[in-house]
Amino acid sequence: MNASWTRLLRSAYRREPITSFVVTVGVVDAAIGSMGASGSLLAFGLGTAGVAMALRWWQFYRSGAEQPAPAPEYYLPPQSSRPQLPVLNVSKKNPPY
Repeated sequence: MNASWTRLLRSAYRREPITSFVVTVGVVDAAIGSMGASGSLLAFGLGTAGVAMALRWWQFYRSGAEQPAPAPEYYLPPQSSRPQLPVLNVSKKNPPY
């Protein structure tokens, strides 16, 4: 189970480092507040973690709804406007020197 937590935390920190840091700070504050019987620190930590997760969820939900699929951008036309060049045959009797 320890390896799965480590893998989960690494992937979260790679994707969203700022949000993950704020959530971690909130969870640590909540843990310290619950161990030390400090209700205000517990509430502050839970509130910080909750707000950070709610903002990240809102950003994710909003970004998925607004972005349409980008249209492909072609740098060359599908067909050339120039005529096709003739095929050159090299004569084996008179090689170029």
